[in-house]
Amino acid sequence: MTTAELHPGKLLSLSGSYWQTCTLHSSVKLDVFTNIGEKSLTAEAIASKIGAQVRSLAMLLDALCAMELLKKKESKEGWLYSNTPISLIFLSKDSPKYIGFMIMHHHHLVEAWSRLDEAVMSGKAVSTGGSYADEERRESFLMGMFNIAMQTAPSLVPTIELGGRKHLLDLGGGPGTYAIQFCINNPDLRAVVFDLPTTRPFAEKTIKRFNQEERVTFQDGDFLKDTIHGKYDVVWLSHILHGDSPSDCQKIINKAIAALNPNGMVIVHDFILNNKKDAPLFPALFSLNMLLVTEGGQAYSEKEIMDMLLNGGCTNIFRTTYKGPMESGIIVGTI
Repeated sequence: MTTAELHPGKLLSLSGSYWQTCTLHSSVKLDVFTNIGEKSLTAEAIASKIGAQVRSLAMLLDALCAMELLKKKESKEGWLYSNTPISLIFLSKDSPKYIGFMIMHHHHLVEAWSRLDEAVMSGKAVSTGGSYADEERRESFLMGMFNIAMQTAPSLVPTIELGGRKHLLDLGGGPGTYAIQFCINNPDLRAVVFDLPTTRPFAEKTIKRFNQEERVTFQDGDFLKDTIHGKYDVVWLSHILHGDSPSDCQKIINKAIAALNPNGMVIVHDFILNNKKDAPLFPALFSLNMLLVTEGGQAYSEKEIMDMLLNGGCTNIFRTTYKGPMESGIIVGTI
């Protein structure tokens, strides 16, 4: 691109992109998409449902139309608003593919992101409460993890060959989505979800929802501080390492490997940077997110994760061909 072709439009678009973000967040928070559902409603009708002022809500609805998240048509009743297919599928609570909890988790991170310069200067997190600061944030985070995992796990799990292994540990498994899917796809498998006690109600509810109470159980614990009881053929670490410092990640890997039976397998699923650590885009940005909200977390490169597995005692270490929708990948190590 020549100097004459340079234009600030891209930079200004990037700078103001949070306007769309806030419009989406507010609409999910107000439950606009669920209240519209499969109907076509006037702004007055929607305002009555959610208790909003008509004028201001109409401005929000029109912006959503411009973002192609709603459609608008004229009728004898006035202007009618309806969901687009993507909104109806992913933004209505009546849909099994609802991702609103994850969007609300993103909403709770906005204040921390506005202070990124402070975090860069100090090298420290600016948000101390984190995802478990209160019940609303805890629910948004855990159910958000469930939302996203349910979009990913059914297609990811069949790509992993467990080779007849019988007992899986889902370390830091949250609501247990992956443990459940591994059991559904491997009829002889049993699984334990290991996570904080505050996570138990969400996990047990999810396990019951999929009728896996006989095969998936929950074990209370902090994977950095507490003993992992039992021996396993597989330890699954999905989106765990990015929350901790390199030294703590090595402790987690070591603890996972110590819990394995002979010929056991550790599977790491995370947002993985290239070895230069300058791509892909989402893991690079996600690393900044970890800077903002954790004391030592970051996204790790393929080599860094493989070195952790090697240092922990794994011998056969490889990356699978799996590539997730946000550049997540899978690295496997066996002992």
